[in-house]
Amino acid sequence: MIFVASCLFGMEKFVADDIDSLGYKRIETIDGRVVFEAPPEAVARCNVFFRYAERLFISVGEFYAYDFDNLFEGVKAIPWQEYIPKDGAFPVKGHSIKSKLFSVPDCQKIVKKAIVEKLKKSYSLSVFPETGNRVQVEFFILKDKACIMIDTSGAGLHKRGYRTEANDAPLRETLAAALVKLSRPRENVLTVDPLCGSGTIAIEAALLATNTAPGINRKFAGESLSFLNPTMWDTAREESRSVIKTWDGGIYGFDIDPKCIEISIQNAKRANADNLVRFGVGDVRNFKSPVSDARGTIVTNPPYGERMSDRKNAEKLYADMGKAFAKEVPSWQIYVLTCNEMFERCFGRRADKARKLYNGMIPCTYYQFFKNKN
Repeated sequence: MIFVASCLFGMEKFVADDIDSLGYKRIETIDGRVVFEAPPEAVARCNVFFRYAERLFISVGEFYAYDFDNLFEGVKAIPWQEYIPKDGAFPVKGHSIKSKLFSVPDCQKIVKKAIVEKLKKSYSLSVFPETGNRVQVEFFILKDKACIMIDTSGAGLHKRGYRTEANDAPLRETLAAALVKLSRPRENVLTVDPLCGSGTIAIEAALLATNTAPGINRKFAGESLSFLNPTMWDTAREESRSVIKTWDGGIYGFDIDPKCIEISIQNAKRANADNLVRFGVGDVRNFKSPVSDARGTIVTNPPYGERMSDRKNAEKLYADMGKAFAKEVPSWQIYVLTCNEMFERCFGRRADKARKLYNGMIPCTYYQFFKNKN
């Protein structure tokens, strides 16, 4: 089978590493997507184990579509009776980028019509009830090349199931996991988020440290697809439980808002990470190491100050952070994600490394400070 893993821009390398670790063969990488080849049971293993991807699709057809006739005939040629049962619901959605067929609503209608025409002959029906299990069809047209896919994830893979509550500007779990991964967590080094919000970075640090599969406790759209072996899901979950390991390192989250700490604690409990993460109320401007004389790494996503009225407050916070960290933990490594281009100037230090990432649709920079040169 050919699969497509979608992800936030800048996360392709992380998704590729996940694919490699599961033993599958990568074919192509483009912005926001990694294409790979794997056996059918990869549907379950990838959905359960993927830490950085947003969705997993099965690619069922690929062809060039310069006009609507090309699109119709290409979709119609796909053996849809192998994927969609007689009573199956098959909604269609998709995207078109840098292509002659740029109207997404028109493309949706053509794809839907072509599937119906194919199924009419297979099932000898003229009207389809679509009362059965859902088979979400997606198209992606890039530079006139159409990829027709079936979604196996359902809700985005960033939705691990533990975060039923969040603060006003939640960080995607997939991105939080990447931030932690880039910080190179080690057992003898504390991981601390002093602006933890709903606790996402700290919780993802715990899941990564213990090798806990992000999808171990959630359901997926692929579980209702009739053409897949249903036993693969139990097998994948059993495998995920067998590789969980212990972790003796310290993981901490602090926030000035007590309500955020309450939310973080509850989220950690749902993620079964409450025995690994310690949360507490704390002001980053008065930051101190939670353990005396400990080595540590700060990984955080402070307020961006996107609105002009908030920008000055955010930049003042960055300056106060810089002073507090330089005074209290001068030898710690520091990792900060923000879209504010003035961050380094306000923080008082130039980053040793900066990486472009996207928080949803917001272009951000991940500033990485390895050693205080002051």
